Amino acid sequence: MKQASDIIVFQRHDVALESFVAAEDRRVAGECRQSVANHYSDPSGQFHAGIWSGGLGCWKVRYSEHEFCTLLQGRVKVSDEAGNSVELKQGGHFVIPAGFVGTWQVLEPACKTYAVFEARQAE
Repeated sequence: MKQASDIIVFQRHDVALESFVAAEDRRVAGECRQSVANHYSDPSGQFHAGIWSGGLGCWKVRYSEHEFCTLLQGRVKVSDEAGNSVELKQGGHFVIPAGFVGTWQVLEPACKTYAVFEARQAE
């Protein structure tokens, strides 16, 4: 049985910050600098939660996972391949479903919490 001490409070949980730049073949505009602090991964490796931040830029995305996000700061635009887009700002809560293909554009430096679930592929 899990206890209160098993609850992961991000502000009290020290994790390594992983900084990176989107792969060159995915970059559309800007430097696309990003960082992730993954605070939790379940034992199956299918569920993850943490904090992401990104600087100005636009890059191609292809989601194999479902992602729930809350934008803590900044402004982003997520566009599909047909050019339809959703602009999100601080306080926005949203889900990007698995199978989404398009671009992720940071309009103002952004930070979000995320919870990701990626189902295992049938073998």
